[in-house]
Amino acid sequence: MSNSFFEVLRAGVNTTYQDKGRFSMQHIGIPPGGCADNKSFLVSNAIVRNEKPIGVIEFAYQGPLLKLIKGKTKIAITGNVNFKIIYKNKEIIEGDCNRSYNLDEGDQIDILATKESTYGYFSVEGGFDLDTFCSSVSTLVKAKIGPNDGSKIQLGDKIKINTNRKNNNNHKSNISHNKTNIIRVLKGPQYNYFSEESKKIFFSNFYKVTNLTDRMGMRLEGKVLKNIINTNIRSEGITKGAIQVPADGQPIVLLTDHPTIGGYPKIANVISADYDLLVQKIPGTKISFKCIDLQEAEQLYKNRQVSISEIIKNIKEIN
Repeated sequence: MSNSFFEVLRAGVNTTYQDKGRFSMQHIGIPPGGCADNKSFLVSNAIVRNEKPIGVIEFAYQGPLLKLIKGKTKIAITGNVNFKIIYKNKEIIEGDCNRSYNLDEGDQIDILATKESTYGYFSVEGGFDLDTFCSSVSTLVKAKIGPNDGSKIQLGDKIKINTNRKNNNNHKSNISHNKTNIIRVLKGPQYNYFSEESKKIFFSNFYKVTNLTDRMGMRLEGKVLKNIINTNIRSEGITKGAIQVPADGQPIVLLTDHPTIGGYPKIANVISADYDLLVQKIPGTKISFKCIDLQEAEQLYKNRQVSISEIIKNIKEIN
């Protein structure tokens, strides 16, 4: 174990530790949580040559300003992010996403902002020195579960690193970002609670992502959907990507830190292959929904997994 660590000079917005999630606990009210954008999370780990996906720092909109107080490390940022590296000799460079950089004692990384997206990811070679809870280092802020006492990363925190940099070799990934605003869904369990007119409205109109969006859910604004049976149901288990429609007729998409049960009818569910695309949409974006069948959704998921594997396989060493 090394004694290397960063000091947080600016915490940024909603900056937390996340990994793949905490599973098999929904029966006691704890959602899996984990990284919002799984593709960016996996690629971030692969670029710094971590042998398996381990905990990273996830940030939203504005990221942290970190200074490496002790040690040397290799870092990578994935997503669509504007950041700078400030070397101890005062040289400043504009950073490129999806590649690694070597940092030495006294260097800083200034993660300024995400660009036309919500989340970015910061990984280090060997990972961060964090305590696990139920085999995960994901932070569930609303329940105060996870490292850092279940809280967001704060000004003045020390971010400890497991190992010092092993070599100076850097790597880069060629990764593209899908910019479509069409989100594919499956019919929800209460699809037939809604009028035929409302079903047509849901699949033929745009819905705007509102400011009332966080890791728990995304509230949308658009034409009202009419429930013809009951605006409430007996509470039942719910999943990430479920699209609930409360009594006001405005859809809410449940996101990564969703509650484990809910009592609003669900008109649809975002397919797994499109979830990362959806969660990166910023407030003000207008999205639309396309209904597909289960067989197509399963094939799209398989295709996506193959695509991510190919991206990781094709990461190249750079000078």
